Amino acid sequence: MNGFGLSRGRFVLLFSVMLAAAAGNTAMQSLLPAIGRELEVADIWVAIAFSLSAILWVVMAPVWAHRADRRGRRALMRLGLYGFIGSMLICGGALAAGLAGWLGGFAAFAIFMLGRTLYGAFGSASPPAVQAYIAARTEGEDRTNAISALASSFGLGTIIGPAIAPLFILPPLGLAAPLIAFAGIGAIVLALLVLRLPDDTPKSEARGPIAAYPALGSGAAPVATGEGAAVQLRWRDRRVLPWHLIGIVGGHGHAILLGVIGFMIIDRLSLPLDQAQHWIAVVLMAGAAATLLAQWWLIPQMGLSPRELVLWGSLIAAAGSAMVGLAGDAYGLTLGFVLASLGFGLFRPGFTSGASLSVSLDEQNAVAGQVTSVNGIAFIAGPAAGVGLYMAGLELPFLATAALMLALAGWTWLRGGAALGT
Repeated sequence: MNGFGLSRGRFVLLFSVMLAAAAGNTAMQSLLPAIGRELEVADIWVAIAFSLSAILWVVMAPVWAHRADRRGRRALMRLGLYGFIGSMLICGGALAAGLAGWLGGFAAFAIFMLGRTLYGAFGSASPPAVQAYIAARTEGEDRTNAISALASSFGLGTIIGPAIAPLFILPPLGLAAPLIAFAGIGAIVLALLVLRLPDDTPKSEARGPIAAYPALGSGAAPVATGEGAAVQLRWRDRRVLPWHLIGIVGGHGHAILLGVIGFMIIDRLSLPLDQAQHWIAVVLMAGAAATLLAQWWLIPQMGLSPRELVLWGSLIAAAGSAMVGLAGDAYGLTLGFVLASLGFGLFRPGFTSGASLSVSLDEQNAVAGQVTSVNGIAFIAGPAAGVGLYMAGLELPFLATAALMLALAGWTWLRGGAALGT
């Protein structure tokens, strides 16, 4: 047994379910700018594809979270993996056909978008089911430690996905090959899940938390596992409303940055798409590593309050975003994106913990669901807004993000700790 009250093998399997989906999704995010350019599809459609998936994730994740309270959590994990595998196969097959000239670019991308809807609608079933499975078999500190460790799978996935995706860019599928490869990885995890994870007959009910939409550097969803699940918390409650506003504004800045960084690397470096793709992977991995550095090491070491995390995170993110917009080479782009990711790595836990600390213990489930919804909302409009600005000027989305985060830092500083309940 491990320290979480679950067998080590069973926990590793559950961890793998989350890791495979996070790695596959972020790998796709790293590949898609180059694929879109190769297919001669307008950049805005790339952003819309992810926005559509995010909309369905935000809508369906609460539905699966509710169903995870009942028996059959393994069945929901399987459904989520089916959605992930099917989405990757449809997306990879459509893009491969487009790259080979068998389909027109727009037709290939239309089918790709259909595949993304499959992921948003059904891929969102796995995370709440996995977390509810663990919550039903652990108690107290074991539960908190297990779910916190599980949440790190999303962070690791943001590094692993872009890191290994270029290794799968092989003929004859080329840039589409990594999507098929991740579908295969998902199939292996699914087979292990069916063979090694027993049908769940939980000793007690546990609520599956609403899971955040997996995106580069987006962080983990807050932990909420059943206690006080029936407590109602109004979105306009003055204790949490300021934190929700902070999360919406900063979340849109982050989504804008993530939505256009791949295109910026392609256009500023003026390299062939296959070479530019390697730089995209390097930049995204470096940014993800900076986010994890902030969340796993800096925050525990610094001991800052939620308000201070938001304030300093916003300032650092603004500086990094401006640097990306003004950079003229690969090293400047990488350094700027690392700095911005470090800032957002401080900002997001500040916003999340601030909202959590502003309410009572029996309201934690309610605020966790609201925080996760705030995180998802940003990825509905943010990427498309970023691409719209990018089409008007390469540096505009990055300078706009810098201005947005500076304004947020100023508002947070002027509002004061007492007004934010910290």
